[in-house]
Amino acid sequence: MQSLTLALASSAVGLLLFYARLKRRSPGTPLPPGPPAEPFIGHLRVIPASGQAKTFHEWSKIYGDVVHLHSLGRNIIVLNSQKAATELLDKRGANYSDRPRMVIIELMGWWPTLVWLPYGKLFLKHRTMLQHYFGPRAALSYLPTQTRQAHLLAKNLMVDTGKHIEHTSHLSRYAKAIVVETAFGQQVQSDDDPLMKMGKAVSESSNNAGPIGNTPVDFLPWLRYFPSWFPGAYYGARAKEMYPLIRRFHDYPVELVQEQMADGTAKPSFLLSELERPRARGIDEAEMAIIKGVGAEIYAAGADTTFTTLHLFLLTMVLHPDCLRQAQDEIDGVVGLDRLPEYDDRPSLPYLEGILQETLRWQPAIELGIPHRSLEDDVYNGMFIPKGSTVIANTRAMTLDPTVYADPLKYDPTRFLPKPSGRGEPYPSATWGFGRRICPGRHLASASLWMAMATMVATLNISMMIGPDGTRVVPKVEFTIGLTQEQVPFPCVIKPRSERAKSLILSACT
Repeated sequence: MQSLTLALASSAVGLLLFYARLKRRSPGTPLPPGPPAEPFIGHLRVIPASGQAKTFHEWSKIYGDVVHLHSLGRNIIVLNSQKAATELLDKRGANYSDRPRMVIIELMGWWPTLVWLPYGKLFLKHRTMLQHYFGPRAALSYLPTQTRQAHLLAKNLMVDTGKHIEHTSHLSRYAKAIVVETAFGQQVQSDDDPLMKMGKAVSESSNNAGPIGNTPVDFLPWLRYFPSWFPGAYYGARAKEMYPLIRRFHDYPVELVQEQMADGTAKPSFLLSELERPRARGIDEAEMAIIKGVGAEIYAAGADTTFTTLHLFLLTMVLHPDCLRQAQDEIDGVVGLDRLPEYDDRPSLPYLEGILQETLRWQPAIELGIPHRSLEDDVYNGMFIPKGSTVIANTRAMTLDPTVYADPLKYDPTRFLPKPSGRGEPYPSATWGFGRRICPGRHLASASLWMAMATMVATLNISMMIGPDGTRVVPKVEFTIGLTQEQVPFPCVIKPRSERAKSLILSACT
């Protein structure tokens, strides 16, 4: 009860400071426009619990590409255009590289993990460590792993389609196996692998944790003290249930690699390199926490977003068979029928690249990105942005911007091709984040996506399932709500394109 009283008192003080700060801003410099607010609680009741990206996008049509909201002492600035996000988060990155406090993330146990860290020395240590292993050149060293796993993925999809939904587990295993081997040095043999089981549980828990940084508990931290049935407290109660699992996920991979180091069986990986590097001087508790945090970050950031994008890719191929056929024709013409695609073929396959980029654009895995926080007062296009504002880059709105993408709701891989074949529209770079918070693993993730897509297109036919009544079963475009936007499972039919394609894959997997 004492903790609850303190929390309520803190909220009241926060509100007083909020209104005092607004009154101190420069006269004649208005806040960005936004929907009508209620006294005291501001926009608390109009910010939806789900579907926020779409709601913010609709508001942008009324109020512009920069929208201001506030709720119980918290300023929220929503950036709905690439132009605004680039100007603030990229060009003024020194002021917008911090993170707001995200209570749900704290309750879940994600600490210290780069994506959630405030800007500062610890952030820079994590960032430097990740860039060392996953920069543009370093990421190419993982291609043998990605290629091997892509071949195994195609094989599994060819031979295991009895219930027409097994593809979900195979795609998930592909995404997780790459980051598990890269980060921890463990070659995944099956879904029974302890790391796979633990990672799956972490993913399932995290992907039902509500909108990132925008749950009622994030707005009203004292809700953490209430049971799940109390209005607004549900996500806080769930987060606390996840804590032991997520903390164990930070510790177990390090313990495993340390055991393998002791008996001489440890395989090359991020963890092995970092655990060996300071052996002469020892590893103190703070440094070990960084190593554990970065290891968990590699998995969490890479596995779920890669799986989500590949799952969506499969859905789009089912819904748009003409796109699949055109990509197959392109690969046949460039690669031929006697070998499998290699990463060096990527520049020669522009239509396949268009499919990858359009899959990222059409339904971003993380619609709202991860919130930023302003460190100082700022003014943008005559609008005042207060210090301490939560700044949200609405990726979904940017990928639907009709001034950038013609007919943005349409799935069209040709939009990126140069004229006259396409419209020369830009790749959806917003999906990787902005400024000093841009995804450090994007080069690894992009290569993982391309290898899987190229191998699947070259060797598989993907189509709708025919139901008992003889009609096609059209999958629904439907997503979960959580750290990533995950397409719900759907049925489809996956078969080898030909006996030659099947033979190539089987030979590659021996």
